[in-house]
Amino acid sequence: MIKQIALLCGLLIGMAQTAFSEVLIVADEFPAMQVVAAKLKSEQNIDSKLVWQTNLPPDLAPFQAVIVYIHKELSQKAEDTFINYTQVGGRLVVLHHSISSGKRRNQHWFSFLGVALPEGDVSQGGYKWIEGVSFDLVALNPTHFIMTNRVTYPKQVAYSSAKASDRKGNFPGFTLSETEVYLNHLLTEPHTLLMGIKYVDAKTGITYMQDHAGWIKPSGKGWIVYLMPGHTKHDFEDPIYGQMVVNAVTYRP
Repeated sequence: MIKQIALLCGLLIGMAQTAFSEVLIVADEFPAMQVVAAKLKSEQNIDSKLVWQTNLPPDLAPFQAVIVYIHKELSQKAEDTFINYTQVGGRLVVLHHSISSGKRRNQHWFSFLGVALPEGDVSQGGYKWIEGVSFDLVALNPTHFIMTNRVTYPKQVAYSSAKASDRKGNFPGFTLSETEVYLNHLLTEPHTLLMGIKYVDAKTGITYMQDHAGWIKPSGKGWIVYLMPGHTKHDFEDPIYGQMVVNAVTYRP
């Protein structure tokens, strides 16, 4: 009888884990997210459901994580749904242009994420995006699970943060090419930093070293992870960055 009870408990636990091993991906550009979904399935046996923000399930609680990859307008309904999901204990993985200038119009999105995109010229700290460029990504938190699990860095990058003296030196890093960089994200509250960028502007010769390319923070009972790269599917096909996205889904604080 004890063996039967133990077997039944094991089956129930397995069923619960299987039911919870699904990720919701909310996007308005799907090829890149199909790459992410395939990697989650092949590496972690996690199924994904890809939807437009206009087709959100009525309840997000069953999903292990929700990935947001929305380039254009973020609807108020989707904004509220993502915030509520996180506040009650969900894992929200925010990618690339899910933080972008068009989201300034949203009432709560940036305050929920703890970020701002200052207006004005980039030389004066204003937010700017530049596409068709290459830049280095630097592991500022080189012992964190998201940055290390199944990740091997090909080089060391000399980096000097303008924000903190302890973020100066050689850090593990890698390069993405033919992609898009975001400059002058402003973090308005504490975040656990994961990754920085080192970008040399070919037109001005200015080197930008900024700490905002990846971070994690609690929100209510849940967690938000932001990863800046993701301009096209090629970013997610990069084995290092693709693995980081998988790690953001599977990390357990």
